[in-house]
Amino acid sequence: MYPPKFDYYRASSVDEALSLLQQHGANAKVLAGGHSLIPMMKMRLAQPGVLIDIGRIDELKGIRVEGDTLSIGPLTTHAAIAASEDVQRLATALSDAASVVGDLQVRNRGTIGGNLAHADPASDLPAAVLALGGEIEARGPAGSRTIAADDFFQGLFTTALDENEIITAIRVPTGQGTRVSAYVKFPHPASGYAVVGVAAVLDIAGNKVTTARVAANGAFECAKRLAGVEQALSGADATAEAAASAAEHATDGFSADDFMSDIFASADYRAHLLKVYTRRALQKALERA
Repeated sequence: MYPPKFDYYRASSVDEALSLLQQHGANAKVLAGGHSLIPMMKMRLAQPGVLIDIGRIDELKGIRVEGDTLSIGPLTTHAAIAASEDVQRLATALSDAASVVGDLQVRNRGTIGGNLAHADPASDLPAAVLALGGEIEARGPAGSRTIAADDFFQGLFTTALDENEIITAIRVPTGQGTRVSAYVKFPHPASGYAVVGVAAVLDIAGNKVTTARVAANGAFECAKRLAGVEQALSGADATAEAAASAAEHATDGFSADDFMSDIFASADYRAHLLKVYTRRALQKALERA
């Protein structure tokens, strides 16, 4: 299927892209890697009259360590994130998630910024960025602002981004050398999307978990933290037994209506998988301690 006709602009800078967004308003969409937007256009689920291609803006690419923060340009591909030694070392859950996005072609062209802005509930990166306590920097006509990942994902394909804003950076705190993290998922056998995916980030001192951030995607309409698991792990022993016990709290605070349901996996099945994959994510993180 072919998308409707549209006008195409290639922006050479962030300022030019923002100017084009203001000029064309709600009729315009930003194109990064295109692996989310183009399929939606082909299925007529999105019908923008204008595409603004930001894919060649070099200032939006790259991975840098800035003190105790990992800064990632929004046009950095999933493959580059998965291969980065800095990401593998300092934000392992993000490396795990990037390595299992889609297939080889998607990982080589798809970008972290486009992925987060699209906010597909079954995508892998939102849970990892959320669990890692990341921040999203966005720039619009009024200037730049920073949005905590906790506030960024608001619902089904819905984020805190204004329609005339562009993501300019993703920043992730790296911890103080006692942080371990992991991401695991149960993939849909046809699409590879997460039926349920869980990211776990643990700060460990001695043999105790001092703080925990755990987030899931696929189960809900957007990535969400699992507060019951986090509370159960706070101050607990850093053991597989404690992880298994905490994972039983994965569904705490959620009702049956909160869980996604489709022809492949019911809400009850996703709730079951959430406990299973929370346990696996926690145990994988602990193995890295």
